[in-house]
Amino acid sequence: MTSSIPTAAVLLIGDEILSGRTKDANLGYIADYLTVIGIDLKEARVVSDEEDDIVAALNALRTRYTYVFTTGGIGPTHDDITANCVAAAFGVAIDHHPEALKILRAHWQARGIEENEARLRMARIPDTAELILNSVSKAPGFHIGNVFVMAGVPRIMQAMLDEVAPKLTGGAVMLSRTVPLDLGEGDVAKRLKEIQLEHPGVMIGSYPYERDGRFATNIVVRSRDEVAMNAAAEEVEALPAELAAPSN
Repeated sequence: MTSSIPTAAVLLIGDEILSGRTKDANLGYIADYLTVIGIDLKEARVVSDEEDDIVAALNALRTRYTYVFTTGGIGPTHDDITANCVAAAFGVAIDHHPEALKILRAHWQARGIEENEARLRMARIPDTAELILNSVSKAPGFHIGNVFVMAGVPRIMQAMLDEVAPKLTGGAVMLSRTVPLDLGEGDVAKRLKEIQLEHPGVMIGSYPYERDGRFATNIVVRSRDEVAMNAAAEEVEALPAELAAPSN
């Protein structure tokens, strides 16, 4: 991969994910989204609601990758500490953001919702951060440096990601082509390795599955170069005939 391709990491925050009470639906969505706009997702981590762990993970990821996307921990409860942790990681203060307060108060008033200390926590934003608007439930996320802080609820996170997308710089889009083979991985592994070596700008993955009591394999050929991808895929497509041919 060339160094010009932007990279990203995802940090999933919350004890509920690690305990199994909540099944994460955000990582796959973000991965698909970033692939489409030409950003390579290189790493994903899950951390508990512990400030030191969140700060350490943020600092490690934001210095290594072009972008970091966090999900979870920006709600009204005592264990929603992501905003505090981001402020600590960047060494800035945190306080109620005037625009966030305005958005939330208008939302609460329109729905007859009481303003209280817990709900006001959702307006606490690190200094210098910019808001990520939330078209679903109004409580904003925020963006500071190369870190984008989003909600954990999938529908809200997805809306925030749409809001964030115009701020991201993508690279060449990764293309893919799937070649189904009625062969097991063991039948094609040696030849696939050779094809991979012949096409260094191409990534080849094999994904076995069972069909009618026997194994078959989907070969996924990926590259940012369409010509190179197709050349490798055509060699993969020729494998059944090649392997069936009698050896001299």
